[in-house]
Amino acid sequence: MSKEKHTHQDDSFENVESALSKTEHFIEENQNKLTIIALAIIIIVGGYWGMKKLYFLPLEQNAQKQIFAAQQYFEKDSFNLALVGDGQNAGFEDIINEFGSTKAGNLAVYYAGISNLHLGNYEEAIEYLKGFSTSEEMVAATATGALGDAYAELGQNDDAIAQYKKAVSYDNALTAPTYLMKLGTMYETQGNFKAAAEAYQTIKDDYKTSAEARQIDKYLTRAELQVK
Repeated sequence: MSKEKHTHQDDSFENVESALSKTEHFIEENQNKLTIIALAIIIIVGGYWGMKKLYFLPLEQNAQKQIFAAQQYFEKDSFNLALVGDGQNAGFEDIINEFGSTKAGNLAVYYAGISNLHLGNYEEAIEYLKGFSTSEEMVAATATGALGDAYAELGQNDDAIAQYKKAVSYDNALTAPTYLMKLGTMYETQGNFKAAAEAYQTIKDDYKTSAEARQIDKYLTRAELQVK
């Protein structure tokens, strides 16, 4: 091995030793601070898991139990009892107030919105449905479409159209044809027959097996005849 290579190796070892020495020196000088930081991290991580196991998990489980009776009333179309409870079992409003931070509490917001929509409380329905969020696309589409229904009932047609378009954008074969039909109807109400025809044509082209597609030709023809 040449002298030059030996020199290069020696320099490399010296650099490594120097770096290690500086690191050791830094650790010695800041040992107390580093210990405090390490303990803080342990406390934060341990505290998070402790809160999750001892507080949030039992809270979620309790919320799931509480929401069951309200869901049963909802399924029976007893929307008022579903909302406010029956004196023994909590309604969706109680669940939202007590368990709003849980998944069940969030789901109660959806149910409360739909219940108010059925009861004709359209402003309340809008308030709840705007506060609901979910990663489940079908539920999201249904909630968005219901929000459109509430706006439509209040005569806020532009807002209704915006929500129906958003509901359609989820491209769910079970819900999209329904909201395309409502979108087309709303466009006709506004006199925008071209847009209505486009909505109906989408049902005919993209959702051939849907219930809406079976009768779509008459709506499509009606809208097309009005296009100028």
